[in-house]
Amino acid sequence: MRARLLPLLVVLMAGVLLALGFPLAVSLAAGQQQRVIVDRIDDSARFSALAQFVFDAEASGSTGAADRRETLQRELARYQELYGIRVGIFYRDDNAMVRAPGWWQLPEKGEGRDAFKEALAGRRSHDPPQVWPWQTQAKLLVASPVVLDGDVVAVVVTESPTDQMRARTLSGWLIIIAGLAAAMLLAFGAALQLTRWVLKPVRTLDAAAHGIATGRMNSRVAASGGPPELRRLARSFNEMADNVEEVLEQQRAFVADASHQLRNPLAALLLRIELLALELPEGNEEIASVRAEGKRLAQVLDDLLDLALAEHASAELTLTDIGALTGERVAAWRPYAEEKGVRLREAGRSAVTGWADPIALSSALDAVIDNALKFTPAGEEVEVSVAADGAFVHVVVADRGPGLTEEELLRIGDRFWRSGRHQNIKGSGLGLSISRALLTSGGGSLSYETNRPHGLRVTVAVPRSAPHGG
Repeated sequence: MRARLLPLLVVLMAGVLLALGFPLAVSLAAGQQQRVIVDRIDDSARFSALAQFVFDAEASGSTGAADRRETLQRELARYQELYGIRVGIFYRDDNAMVRAPGWWQLPEKGEGRDAFKEALAGRRSHDPPQVWPWQTQAKLLVASPVVLDGDVVAVVVTESPTDQMRARTLSGWLIIIAGLAAAMLLAFGAALQLTRWVLKPVRTLDAAAHGIATGRMNSRVAASGGPPELRRLARSFNEMADNVEEVLEQQRAFVADASHQLRNPLAALLLRIELLALELPEGNEEIASVRAEGKRLAQVLDDLLDLALAEHASAELTLTDIGALTGERVAAWRPYAEEKGVRLREAGRSAVTGWADPIALSSALDAVIDNALKFTPAGEEVEVSVAADGAFVHVVVADRGPGLTEEELLRIGDRFWRSGRHQNIKGSGLGLSISRALLTSGGGSLSYETNRPHGLRVTVAVPRSAPHGG
């Protein structure tokens, strides 16, 4: 969820910053250009006033008209030399009254020609189009009318280079970009903290749910952080877990009590069956069938009681030599394997440690090895191997029996489940369920897969480090 929530927040914040930064950048560029245009308008007004003196002198036939024109020419030349701005005063027929530099001409078309025409009409030209930093050849042309006795007699035109203006705009943009980058970093840090705050209860809830799913029924969530909705969810989860634990405890108690209460009547019944068998001819098939079913029922009751105890008891984990313990169990089962004509072979590492309850692990290994020998025909082999793999120690029991189908692999380990193809083999269908319960209480697991070309591979996994920091 964090991988989806954090990018979403970052994209939203980036969109907000861009929505603020883009208009700011445009406004900065427009402000820089407007500043240049205002300066050119002021300069044009001064040159227009000087041109009016020249026109007044020429209109009155004064002898100082030529001097005034020369003075105006020097002003324009000094202005152009100092600022690098082309400037000229043009008559209505495009001829120049004075200009600097002396070769400069009005543009034949485009924005400059339009500005000149507007000035001839007595209006100051409109602001030229915005010049952006990447427009290296762009110029700013401003035209202002020279008015004498209410008539436009000439036009003052300035053409400004844009290098400095574009440089100032670019510098301002870099500052804006740096500010946006800093704001984005701060926003990212805030989004990171926000997602941590929001998702911390979710991660805790996920860990607690996983703990319950793997058999740690005492897993709970501390409803002390995060948004109010998630705190309410945590409290609801704890209430649900309490109810589930109570129901399971009642179920375990019922199974244990029922198994215990049924054992005494069943033992008495089996005793009466044995007494009855003494009165019947030896080899009577009916009494043999009743005796077998009675013993099978007794085994089911014992397994039910073992399962209830396995699910209820907490594991006492110690650092255990898994290789040595597995070797002991293989040695204990080897006489039975030889009696059946099955080769029971030990492979893998002989010394590897893990955290397990030795009694619970021994019981689980006994159930798995027993199951493998039970279904492996004479002349075949059962291999028990020990290996360290990452955070777990794996004990793999691989047999050469008939194996299970894909559908049956999904059901194996369920209580009382037995393959329809193996109903004639002795068992209650609870052995692997008991093994799984014993392993789960200590942080271990039990998994199944096909052993090619035929058979079943059962993997017993126990942690290499102490669960929960133990």
